[in-house]
Amino acid sequence: MNSLRDIVESSPQLRNLRRLNLHGEESKASGVAEPLGPSLWDWNQVERVLVVKLRSIGDTVLSTPSLFALKRFLPNATIDILLEDWVAPVLEGHPHLDNILTVVKGSTTSRARLIPRLRSKRYDVVYNLHGGSTATLLARASGAKHRVGYATYQHARLHNHIAPSPLLLWSQAKVHSVEQQLGLLGWTGVPVTDRPRTLLHVTDKAADDVTAKLAALGLDHIPFAVMHPAAAFATKQWQAQNFGRVVDEFKRLGLPVVVITTESEAHLVSEIRSNTSNEVQALTNLSLPEITALLSRARLFVGNDSGIAHMAAAVGTPSVVIFGSSNRAHWSPWTQGAAEVVFEEMECQPCHGYYCEKFDEPECIKRVPVERVSATIERVLRAT
Repeated sequence: MNSLRDIVESSPQLRNLRRLNLHGEESKASGVAEPLGPSLWDWNQVERVLVVKLRSIGDTVLSTPSLFALKRFLPNATIDILLEDWVAPVLEGHPHLDNILTVVKGSTTSRARLIPRLRSKRYDVVYNLHGGSTATLLARASGAKHRVGYATYQHARLHNHIAPSPLLLWSQAKVHSVEQQLGLLGWTGVPVTDRPRTLLHVTDKAADDVTAKLAALGLDHIPFAVMHPAAAFATKQWQAQNFGRVVDEFKRLGLPVVVITTESEAHLVSEIRSNTSNEVQALTNLSLPEITALLSRARLFVGNDSGIAHMAAAVGTPSVVIFGSSNRAHWSPWTQGAAEVVFEEMECQPCHGYYCEKFDEPECIKRVPVERVSATIERVLRAT
């Protein structure tokens, strides 16, 4: 099998991209962003851009560097994003967006109703940052003149601009999710080599609501930590009893803990409380904007690899994130602030994560020791 270097050097187009990328690495040091390739069209004619990202909370948060790069490059253009309706509130009030369009997950009716609206917007460019069938079909149905996606996408031929692998675009053996998304923009001529950070906006209403909730808990004027013990899959969810033992570490450090979950996950709060001698406060009914506001006020976030962890990074909160099955190079917190990941090295990592194929239980997450998480918490707090 040819190496990455062999593939790049054998293609004149990719050699050109590589030269641009190397120049971009120099520009990163000087604070000047560069594209990953030459412009594929006349940007002076672009007035409306749509970004399609039909995924979860974390994926949506990790799309915000791309939104920043587009708005910086096209300050007078309309920049819209298409999200699933349940996740859309996470970008409420975002400064680099003009409009948020939504579609109901799994609803054929919702998709059918959305298409005329997409076409009426007359987008010049659509970036498909997702790649699933629905995202690709909606990108094509938009009628945009320029539809951009990766060659690896399902139904990739429905795009009329098909980008090579982000590994080739960045000349790297691994890429972060943020780099993967930025790569699609950079390939078309958008400056991205400074790799912007993620960003979320704290709305006034959410800030006021969280202030009231913290006051009710007696935490409105003192530092506190936020703990999130839930995750999408068992392979990513550290045991609740371990989080309870970590609460004892916060007690030693004099830092109160607020545990956040959905109402359906409230049993995790009970498990944490039964495994610590420290008082544990809990909020189990926060909206996504309220979670953003709460995280922005926290002294520290500790939790599993999840969308909430990416939200914490996006508001600059120091973080300790516990990893199990996930690809750390692709999903680690994207932040310039203090953040560390804790994991137990295993040969089977990373994996798809839906379930454990090798053991009866997901040992990758179960074997992460409490002592290592506690030591990491103390180290991150000292660094801030």
